[in-house]
Amino acid sequence: MRLSRTLVSLVFAAAAGLSAAGGAAAQTVLNMANWLPPSHPLMTAVMIPYAEAVKTATEGRVTINILPAPLGPPAAHFDFAINGVADITYGVQGYNPGRFKTTNLAELPFLGDSAEANSVGYWRVFDRTLRAAGEYDDVKVLGVFTHGPGEIFTKGVDLTSTDVIAGRKIRVGGGIVADLVKALGGVPVEGPSSKTYEIMSSGVADGITFPFESVAFFKLIPLLDSAFLVPGGLYNTSFFVVMNKGKWEALSDEDKAAIDSVSGEALARLAGRAWDAADAAGKAEMEGRIGLVTATPEQVAAIEAGLKDIVDAKLAEVKATGIDEQAAYADLKAEIGKAEKGE
Repeated sequence: MRLSRTLVSLVFAAAAGLSAAGGAAAQTVLNMANWLPPSHPLMTAVMIPYAEAVKTATEGRVTINILPAPLGPPAAHFDFAINGVADITYGVQGYNPGRFKTTNLAELPFLGDSAEANSVGYWRVFDRTLRAAGEYDDVKVLGVFTHGPGEIFTKGVDLTSTDVIAGRKIRVGGGIVADLVKALGGVPVEGPSSKTYEIMSSGVADGITFPFESVAFFKLIPLLDSAFLVPGGLYNTSFFVVMNKGKWEALSDEDKAAIDSVSGEALARLAGRAWDAADAAGKAEMEGRIGLVTATPEQVAAIEAGLKDIVDAKLAEVKATGIDEQAAYADLKAEIGKAEKGE
């Protein structure tokens, strides 16, 4: 995507007074690209607190300036960090199909019901194993994490059968979700989160795949009547936070160490905890308005059988990167289990 240098400069200038971390006298100001509304939990409970943590850790020498207007579409943000259009970016790996194969591990079904535990386990396995695949070699990785367990929310759908979404049109985002819906007999309707209300209100889809938080945030509760909950989650969506390599290398060793101390597992924990809190709030908002139906053991068995080929195919993609996919998968589940126990 070609961007006007003048436009980028104007956006940066407009943002000068909006540094999430404050500190006009800071030695280094890092501009973070942003494509979400300022009220979204990922901003209010993750990125802004992270910026504050960086400022504190570096004793004010480094601040993060969250830009007030998008520089481009969400899918472009990883390249924005590579090319220096912004110093720090965040995004969803699944918005770039085929680019991040190791992400498959974190998005598989049944991993766990806590975004915090899933995210901490994911970071640990990424840090010691998955980064060796080289998918992030062009950037400094500040963190990876997942949102809360993804579920299916519907309107006028019978949720008692073993093939709940067979023949149903289901809105999906990026990543593994479209494949999962298709494997279960559904018809994926792809569209960004911001278009979900339009998709449902116009009758284009019979349901959506989302975590609880997103259903509430995007004001979808009036358009739905039921939620189909799969123990451990039907899927997860992976996110990244990355930094331009040149900007990272220009920092002092002291500031690098300080930023590392609040990134990685600390950032994964911060993000996961924020998603869990937002999911709890979203679930509470649904009370009396959306019926919650937990999958029966028979339905779970049918889902597992229906998704086996997809899971195997996604693990094969991880293997193609040179990673021992079975060992990494087992390690991920073990680390999530440890994180659930507070280890």
